[in-house]
Amino acid sequence: MTKTVLKANLAMVAVIIIWGISYVSIKATLIEIPPITMALIRFMIASLILGIIIRKVEPKAKLDKSDLPKMVLGGIFGITLYFILENIGVKFTTATNASLIVSVVPIITITLDVLFCHGKLSLIKLLGVSIAIGGSYLAVTANGRVELNSAHFIGNILMIAAMLSWALFTLVNKSLHGKYSGLFLTAYQTIFGTLLFIPLSLFEYKEWKLFSLIALGNILFQAIFCSCIAYFLYNYALKRLDVALTTIYLNLIPVVGVLSGYLILKERVLAIQLVGGLITLLAIVIINFELGTLRKNLFDKEHARTTGTSH
Repeated sequence: MTKTVLKANLAMVAVIIIWGISYVSIKATLIEIPPITMALIRFMIASLILGIIIRKVEPKAKLDKSDLPKMVLGGIFGITLYFILENIGVKFTTATNASLIVSVVPIITITLDVLFCHGKLSLIKLLGVSIAIGGSYLAVTANGRVELNSAHFIGNILMIAAMLSWALFTLVNKSLHGKYSGLFLTAYQTIFGTLLFIPLSLFEYKEWKLFSLIALGNILFQAIFCSCIAYFLYNYALKRLDVALTTIYLNLIPVVGVLSGYLILKERVLAIQLVGGLITLLAIVIINFELGTLRKNLFDKEHARTTGTSH
């Protein structure tokens, strides 16, 4: 595994930790602030921060007019639509269901990649995805049951729709990574996505009220860490790793969600849930082998043994 690939893998580890904790933060914030308004405040702060950073770090970087439609689509799918669906979905479903539904992202993304982006679907990828979903299922359900009653039906559907939106965001960005940095993509798509929140948030004006410092702290965490740092790291990793591997990593978000619930909300965590997390890690290793990031090292060692040379 090269240093570049190692850094990309470490970036994805940081991403899943930050986004895994975000479910606890979002759930707490929704008590005081309506979902679309919360997203607007969060991404206004993120847009301001990213706008300042991009002007300092990449002052000469410019957006090609031909890429404007894709950049706007990325903002719609990855920011506006995704967070409207997720925030409302989390509000109307259980934390367990919301975490579990995140596991459908690999299936949706890899399927769309094969259908529309000429991606290759190997048996190893299928095996890795299947193992990852199984591991996440154990991690977030523990007892093997998922609540799908009518009281949570709308929330479940909205969460599934959010995952579809995220899969589309991933594929749109895949075609832009060759031309723009992760910071550039994150900044511009966040700004475009935020602009669309403004008119939509007006539908919630009757629910607007002053909120506590706790809610403000949660929004700042979501804006700075979840929307700036994690988005940059995700784009950095996506540029250097296969789309299948990055989506497999996303399966660890429910595991982090369970652990953060235990540490922050004092929720009970069973041994089988920890086993599920280890199974998901196994899937990441399998995908790494299939993509050659680990296989290359094995090949080099075998080559040195058979030829009597060393690297």
